[in-house]
Amino acid sequence: MDSGLALIFIFSFASLFVLRKVAKKIQLVDVPSGRKQHLGSIPLIGGLAIFGTVTLALFMTPDLARDTNLYLFCASVLVFTGAIDDKYDISFKARLVIQVMMSIIMIKFGSLYLASLGNLLGFGNLTLNTPLSYLVTTLAVLGAINAFNMVDGIDGLLGGLATVTFSSLGYLFWLDHQLDLYHFCLVIVIATIPYVMLNLGFPLGQRFKVFMGDAGSVFIGFTVIWLLVNGTQGESTPLRPVTALWLIALPLMDMTTIMIRRIRKGQSPFKPDREHLHHICQRIGLSQRMTLLAICGLASLFAYIGVLGEQAKVSESIMFSAFLTLFVTYYLSITHIWRITAFLRKININMTEIFSKRANRENRS
Repeated sequence: MDSGLALIFIFSFASLFVLRKVAKKIQLVDVPSGRKQHLGSIPLIGGLAIFGTVTLALFMTPDLARDTNLYLFCASVLVFTGAIDDKYDISFKARLVIQVMMSIIMIKFGSLYLASLGNLLGFGNLTLNTPLSYLVTTLAVLGAINAFNMVDGIDGLLGGLATVTFSSLGYLFWLDHQLDLYHFCLVIVIATIPYVMLNLGFPLGQRFKVFMGDAGSVFIGFTVIWLLVNGTQGESTPLRPVTALWLIALPLMDMTTIMIRRIRKGQSPFKPDREHLHHICQRIGLSQRMTLLAICGLASLFAYIGVLGEQAKVSESIMFSAFLTLFVTYYLSITHIWRITAFLRKININMTEIFSKRANRENRS
């Protein structure tokens, strides 16, 4: 397996350079605009390279993903749609229709759906009837895809958050001796590392910079929900549904918060803006690298809480209540971030004045 992982890393790294040349020829690039403040035209091929590498791994070991043919079909359609969107910027309504279609195909042909939400409320297992389970599963697919799509805003962030989620999932699969899914998560992490390196300009500098593109964010979001449904449904599962919330907590909370804020403003929930957590972190003074470390650190903490709660078998209702508390705190903090910042700045100014006056008195004495 070690030699196989090395091959996956090399293939992913090499495919980035091949696809860069193709992307420049066909103008599959991200051009700076009002919201996009990078320099130059950047190839949008990170996701394509990761998808191609994962596809190669699945051809080498077909049983990793379970229902591999179905997974590859759905993922291929979504990645192709994402690539078309990267090139031509298609309507979000068209993208949603295709995502719903792939959800239905996943449910119907793979029997992959959320039939149980676990004992979230403390009154027994929440079992969904067939129509409701299909609806909830479809919403979960849309939520995961768009959560990872919306969070892709600064260098390294999507790759970092994806690595946190897949590493946590892989660890839980490994603990439960589901080695096929563990290795699948490991493959995705290894395939993602070369993209993160080039996206951050390491080790070859900004000249070889690449972006993930919608094709990549959609692929990551769909793969996450595919694994979460596999991991939470059935008689003996490596994780409970509530744990899934913690593993994708930060992308999920950021998406939900931003959508609520847009709706309250009378805007479309899918209208792009610069109000995401990474934008806010930068506006309050954090550098891009500090923002990346802070957000990935938070995501790792939340995932760690989920993993610990799963291992210790903490009550699902307690874990769910804690998650809701976390979300409300996050929402209120983001909503009132400028008041909080102004308050902290005022405190800092007041403390500075106090220490300055004290120092002056001591100097006079």
